[in-house]
Amino acid sequence: MTILITGATGLVGTALTELCLEEGYTVHYLTTRKNKIVESSNYKGFYWNPAEKEIDTAALDDVSCIVHLVGASISKRWTKSYKKKILDSRIESANLLFETLKENENKVRHFISASGIGIYPSSRTKLYSEENTETGDNFLARVVVAWELAADRFKTLGIDVAKIRTGLVLSARDGALPQMVKPIKLGLGAPLGSGKQWHSWIHIEDIARIYLSVIANEREGIFNAVAPTPVTNSKLMYQIARKLDAPYWLPNVPAFALKLSLGEMSMLLLEGQLVRSEKFAAFGFTFIHFNLESALNDLL
Repeated sequence: MTILITGATGLVGTALTELCLEEGYTVHYLTTRKNKIVESSNYKGFYWNPAEKEIDTAALDDVSCIVHLVGASISKRWTKSYKKKILDSRIESANLLFETLKENENKVRHFISASGIGIYPSSRTKLYSEENTETGDNFLARVVVAWELAADRFKTLGIDVAKIRTGLVLSARDGALPQMVKPIKLGLGAPLGSGKQWHSWIHIEDIARIYLSVIANEREGIFNAVAPTPVTNSKLMYQIARKLDAPYWLPNVPAFALKLSLGEMSMLLLEGQLVRSEKFAAFGFTFIHFNLESALNDLL
């Protein structure tokens, strides 16, 4: 089976690509940098430039499933121009894939799109499952709504669509965890804001396995990709400090200070959602890292 992955060199894409190759899949990937194109018997790169609507259609050869992970990082300051880049990088790339499939003969029957639990309203008390239809009223929620609408267009081509609403991905290599570790190692660890906001997290190994499960079982629909044991910000920071044997005594970092330094992007640290993955629980999916202690023992 041949899979086409966008964003294959990103945090989740790298882990998924490695897992797919281990399982015997052939992986095609799209890149905007021609010097990143490599070719082997089961791993092949192809050039594309969504902003210019350019794509090497040979990337679709024998592909039955597309995993769409590409998108500009949300962890850079949200200036007006960068907010446009966050949105455009997701929508323009999905639209280019859609038009390419529409205009070219292909064998694609399954489209899997990354998404985010940021679509749900921030809440300290409400538990969200895949059945909840409420959406937040902020920039990130609007991005996720547009992202999912772009994915849904593929249904008009007779293609099954899955949307993976991902929580906070924990990885030692990149993402949020290394940024949390830095101040804690310096003895500056502290809860952010109230510390009561939820982090519905997932280990990098498990998110890759979730994507592989959706691919292998050709699942469609909305899926929450989070571990079964969400934690508050205060508990997350404390557990990291304990694992690193670092002091953890400073008072909470005031919300206003984070808003002054980070602007609108501070919502990533000060707000959160309590999310459950009911569908994967029903499927009997087994998490390797069920709780935070297991995840941090592995990563730190």
